[in-house]
Amino acid sequence: MKKLLIQNLVLAIAMAVGASTFAQSPNNATRQRKATAESTPAAATDARPAEASTIVKPSVDKNKDQNKPAEVTANAQTNRTDQASEEAAIVQYYNNFFTTYRLGPEDVISVTVFGQDRYSKQGIKIPPSGRISLALIPDGIFVNGKTVDQVAELIKKRYDEYIIGPQVSVSLDQAGSYRYSVVGDVGQPGIRLMTRRLSVSEAIAEAGGVLQTGNRKKIVVLRKQANGSLAQIPVNLSAIYRGQAPDSIYLVPGDQVIVPGNTLKKLQTIMGFTQVLTFARLFTGGW
Repeated sequence: MKKLLIQNLVLAIAMAVGASTFAQSPNNATRQRKATAESTPAAATDARPAEASTIVKPSVDKNKDQNKPAEVTANAQTNRTDQASEEAAIVQYYNNFFTTYRLGPEDVISVTVFGQDRYSKQGIKIPPSGRISLALIPDGIFVNGKTVDQVAELIKKRYDEYIIGPQVSVSLDQAGSYRYSVVGDVGQPGIRLMTRRLSVSEAIAEAGGVLQTGNRKKIVVLRKQANGSLAQIPVNLSAIYRGQAPDSIYLVPGDQVIVPGNTLKKLQTIMGFTQVLTFARLFTGGW
């Protein structure tokens, strides 16, 4: 009996030791970790739909965005205003020249009669007589000294005898009768065409600018008056360049810009005379 009790005790201890060893074996731990890892994604997967279901995306009205006008910033509005005012100023600047332009020889104009191509004529060069010929007007139209609007009105009255309600327009294709001259100490003196409104400084710049021997402070514009006399208009180009005087004197047809010489010019003249006198003394056997 005592022996049987000892055997049962030994067997119980052996079973306990075996169970402990199995629980601590690497294979068992691996199986436990694997089972845990496999169960975790399932739980996470189950949780994602629930989280996603709680997110509400705001609805976007595409038509509303398309119909919404673009916002204009204050700077853009200011730029548009400045551009519009600048364009208006430029248009007025050049229109004042061409609307008051008086036609003369060498000018090229075109006459257009709306709906009547056979009565229209392009590229008419005004002769020295100032009289242009048109269809149905054998004696022609005298255009010298008239604006394009005045010429259009004259042609309209003449064509009114042949056409019901004629619509006539006259355009200036090339300005050739307005001329001015720049003489004196400039790079390229001479006579030039005035195809746009020109200030004195612009005219001198187109003539090559003032030379080193030229006097920028005592420039004179000679302008013919109605009584035939010449008026002198002084211009201080140095003051204009320094911003001390406005460039507000504009040329009219027939103006003559004179750029006189300065002290250097006079010195060169005196030196030239000295060389001539020296040569004359040598030639005559002086000294």
